[in-house]
Formats: sequence, structure tokens, C-alpha cells
Amino acid sequence: MKTQRTIGFVLLASAGLFSLSLTIGAWAADLNKLVDACSQCHERDGASRDPNMPIIGGYSEPYIISSLTAYKNKIRSCPEIEYLHGDKKVKRTDMCRIAKPLSEEDIRKLAQYYAGKKFRRANQDFDPELAKKGQQIHERDCEKCHSQAGSVASDDSGILAGQWTPYLKQQFFAFYAEKRLLDKKMKPKFNKLDKTEMEALLNYYASFK
Repeated sequence: MKTQRTIGFVLLASAGLFSLSLTIGAWAADLNKLVDACSQCHERDGASRDPNMPIIGGYSEPYIISSLTAYKNKIRSCPEIEYLHGDKKVKRTDMCRIAKPLSEEDIRKLAQYYAGKKFRRANQDFDPELAKKGQQIHERDCEKCHSQAGSVASDDSGILAGQWTPYLKQQFFAFYAEKRLLDKKMKPKFNKLDKTEMEALLNYYASFK
């Protein structure tokens, strides 16, 4: 009897482990499909090589969740983009269409995946003099929410230091044109910036390698 009970426990444990391995395998397969889709523009590690596509690897999990949810619900503007790689290369789409079919679980999986990657700063040109002015503006108006020059992911405000300048410029324009919602604290500070000050900020963020 004792031997039979032992065998029974072993069989139950084995069945449990087998079931768990199937669940983990299915989870990994689902995640791979999701990441494959995102990698056609953002690369597999989230380190986009295209200046118009944001580097998303290393963003915080809450920020990625809020961004994808905003796209899914069409709260955030969705300009047309072009797939850069894969079987959909050159085809046009937008982030609202991409995010629409994602479930909450899909969004959570993607957020965990990209939050676990390293933010790889873009190597781009900048004007040193404008960057100095940009540093002063950032420290005056932006540092409180985008600490350490906007390099801290846990601020849950994206990452500015080392982000692609053309992408940031697009977002600045979207804020200016009221196509993307501004935080209540950010709105009065952003709206008082002129084009020269915006350019200085962009050069400051580009100075981080």
C-alpha cells in the first residue's frame, strides 16, 4: 500500500509538472507572437533603429500599459506608420489599429517583456550650445517629473535621455497641436515653451549616448 501511495503521489506530481510546462509553453508561444508583431517596427529588444520609431525597451511596465491602453481606446493620437521589417514591410497601419485586438493580458505580457529590456540610447548628432540651454530648461520645468534628465524609467513618464530626436519632435508637435493629452501639471509648463526652447530640449536629450 505504501508503495502504491508513493507511486500515486509521483504520478500526480508528474502530471502537475507536465500541465505547468504546457501552460508555460503556451504563455511563451503567445508572448513570442506578440513580440514578433512589435519587432517589425521596434526591434525584438525594443531598441528601434529608426529615428521615427521610439526606443521602448527599458520603459517601465506601468508606462507601457498606459500607452498601449490609450492607443487601444483611441485616447492617444495614432498617426499612420509603415512596417519596417517582416512580412508586412512597407504596409501602412497605426498604433490604434495595432493595439485594438490586444487583451489586458496581452498588454501586461508585452509590458513585462519590454520593461525587462535595457534602454539603448540612440547615437545621434546634437548641438552642444543648444544642449546647454536645454539642460537649464529641463532643470527648470521638467526635472520634477522626468528626473535625472528623463532617464529614470520608474518615473513612469517614458525615457527622454537618449530617445530618438525625430520621434520626440513628433510628440512635441502632438502636444502643441493638442492631438495628445498633456498632464495637468505639464500643460502650463509645456505651453509656455517657444520653438527655440523646444529645440534646445531636443538637443539636450540627444546629447545622452
